[in-house]
Formats: sequence, C-alpha cells, structure tokens
Amino acid sequence: MNGVRIVRCACVSFAALLLAGAPARLTATATKRAPDVALTTADGTTVRLSTYKGKVVLVDFWASWCVPCKASFPALDRIYREYQPRGVEVLAVNLDEERKKAEAFLAAHHHEMPVLFDPKGSAPAAFDVKGMPTSFVIDKTGAIRFTHMGYTGNVDLSYRQELAQLLSER
Repeated sequence: MNGVRIVRCACVSFAALLLAGAPARLTATATKRAPDVALTTADGTTVRLSTYKGKVVLVDFWASWCVPCKASFPALDRIYREYQPRGVEVLAVNLDEERKKAEAFLAAHHHEMPVLFDPKGSAPAAFDVKGMPTSFVIDKTGAIRFTHMGYTGNVDLSYRQELAQLLSER
C-alpha cells in the first residue's frame, strides 16, 4: 500500500472524527527541520522546499477526495492573499493519484496560492503526515514550528497568530 492510500484511510477516519465534533489537533512542534522535498508545479517544474528558506512557509497537504480539505482550501487561499505580501508562502500540496481529479477541483475553486503536486506521496511520508488535511508552519530557518491536523473554522485564527509570531522573529 503506498503512502497516499495510507493517508487516504487516515483522512476518512479523521473526517469521521471531525464530523462527530472533535476539534482539529494543533501541535506546537519541537524544532525539527522541514524535509527538503521535491514537488511539481502545474507546468511540470520541480520545486524544492529549501527554495523558500528565509521565508515563513505554510505547507498544506490536501486532496480532492478529502472532505475537510474542501473546506480548508478556500481558507488557506485567503491566508495566502493576506500574508503573501508580507513574505509568507502558502503551498497547497495535492496528493491525488489521478491528476485530472485535482485539476477538476482546482478549476471549480478559484485560488491564487501555488498548488504543487505529489501523486506518489513521498512528501507526506517525509513529513510523517497521519491524516488530511495536515499543515505545517515553517519558520525562516526551515524549522517546523507548528503542525495542524484536520480542519475546523477556528484554525484560521491559529494560523494568523503563528504567522504573525514567526514574521516578528529575527
């Protein structure tokens, strides 16, 4: 079973918990280097996460079949539009095994944030993603500072507080 299928199973289980009213889980992560994963842009260009060193980065793993991801996607795009002028990058990493499903989702949901693709699931394996959506807030040095698993509407406030904190650090 490949990494994407494992994450898919975890996403279904986690979605059931969210629908039952369980809150999204936030973890203040002990300083750990973000893996320097290679991801693909829509035009096929390979981008490494290390390219963004020196910036605060929010990396979100999502897929078109993930129910909570459908709610988080527009919220993350709003965060991108608000914080990108301040030097924050939001990277939406799609894990659909079939690219056409991701493209159909993207065509139906206007967005400005960069969408990267990882159909083989090597990036979530490197980040040790346990369910979806999962996002990581990475500081300017490339250290993972916060981890969010799942999505509820109040997580947007957490993102804003964390980004503001990391932007103020020298």
